[in-house]
Amino acid sequence: MIGRLKGLVDGTAEDSALIDVGGVGYIVFASRRTLSALPGRGEAVKLEIETHVREDHIHLYGFIDEAEKANFRMLMGVQGVGSKVALAILSVLAPGELTRAIAAQDKTAVARANGVGPKLAQRIVTELKDKVGAISLGREAASLAGAKAVPANPADGVNEDAVSALVNLGYGRSDAFSAVAKAASRLGGDTPLADLIRAGLKELSQ
Repeated sequence: MIGRLKGLVDGTAEDSALIDVGGVGYIVFASRRTLSALPGRGEAVKLEIETHVREDHIHLYGFIDEAEKANFRMLMGVQGVGSKVALAILSVLAPGELTRAIAAQDKTAVARANGVGPKLAQRIVTELKDKVGAISLGREAASLAGAKAVPANPADGVNEDAVSALVNLGYGRSDAFSAVAKAASRLGGDTPLADLIRAGLKELSQ
């Protein structure tokens, strides 16, 4: 199985690139994010590869980094998500953005991808919520603070209430999620709801 390719860019198409490795051209399917990051024709490139072997074909899927490859694998575990849909999602959401959208249960962000309707988007964020639990609101906030000071989960308690309040005011769920994470990292885990909402609004206004 091919896990990585190092070669020269020989050309790109709408959904793939041709990588020359020692005179052999490999067609590698990729997201727009990865394709846009490739160097010019004839220049060296390294891609992380996911190999899919079927009875009638062998397909290579290429990723600019391990994070995107991991998200591709995660998405492929959802019923109804094939390689084309997974790459479409990765074309509109970078790995960190996808993680936040899932943790925030923001199906609207996922539905921006071609071929992803509201029902599939809801299934994706629901089925993958536990898999991105390590990037919960509390942990994101703790990471922003550089410590383990904020022990909250995005689906629980005051933090989730603050996120919901900001969404009700018209903000996108992922934006509200990030704003509350930043506010919680500054104020601590025992901040009253009203103070957390005000701090979240301040983050969103910056």
